[in-house]
Amino acid sequence: MALETLAASRCFDGEQLRLRHAATTVDCTMTFSVFLPPQARQGPVPVLYWLSGLTCTDENFVTKAGAQRYAAEAGIALVAADTSPRGDAVPDDPEGAWDFGLGAGFYVNATEAPWRDHYRMYDYVVHELPALVTAEFPLRDGQAAIAGHSMGGHGALVAGLRNPDRYASISAFAPISAPSQCPWGRKALGHYLGPDPTRWRAWDAEALLRDGASARPLLVDQGGADGFLEEQLMPERLAAACADAGVEATLRQQPGYDHSYYFIASFIGEHIAFHAERLGAA
Repeated sequence: MALETLAASRCFDGEQLRLRHAATTVDCTMTFSVFLPPQARQGPVPVLYWLSGLTCTDENFVTKAGAQRYAAEAGIALVAADTSPRGDAVPDDPEGAWDFGLGAGFYVNATEAPWRDHYRMYDYVVHELPALVTAEFPLRDGQAAIAGHSMGGHGALVAGLRNPDRYASISAFAPISAPSQCPWGRKALGHYLGPDPTRWRAWDAEALLRDGASARPLLVDQGGADGFLEEQLMPERLAAACADAGVEATLRQQPGYDHSYYFIASFIGEHIAFHAERLGAA
């Protein structure tokens, strides 16, 4: 299947696109979204990759975050990936739970059956999708940043920590900071990677920092009224790991904000400005 355009809309003098293609890493058809700022009509622009959270698709960020206004001003393209492989052949949580399987790929490369044939979201978002969009759209080669929310915040942190030369900066909203230590993460990593916790460390931001990973500048916002804060997100573990590793990190708690896209919309402009400065955007 060639790259297929599903929708195209004018947006802040740029263009918002939704596209579909046959993805080899996850062995299924994948859908993603791209915002091209007006500056892309004059030449290649930097790109910010966005990874969304549990139950989301590429559309949640595009329709709810209000990011296009700030990206158009900064001259940055936005690429929003889906959160898991899709299709009738892709296995789901056998109990139909929302925190694993479809919509919950956790941005890892699964090694265990039956997940390993499709759930290779790390390779998809770090390698296959960037190669595709860089070939198809006016994006500056080598000028990329990554960001995400919740499960996607975990994905952005892991991708950035594992690839410090690929991303100029990393940011996250309410990330799952230590998935090896929380119910969501233990369930997902145990299924995708097997029961041995030592195999999970390469997919855990806190563990990566403890194991010596280097990082580009990092910005994290966490809502103080987030219902998942203590049991699932554990930002204090990320803060301690960053401090001990000497990583340049700005970790902010925003009082009164919850886990929703209202929270993301309130601070997405600051995140795009953070990335724009490090990407050398217009």
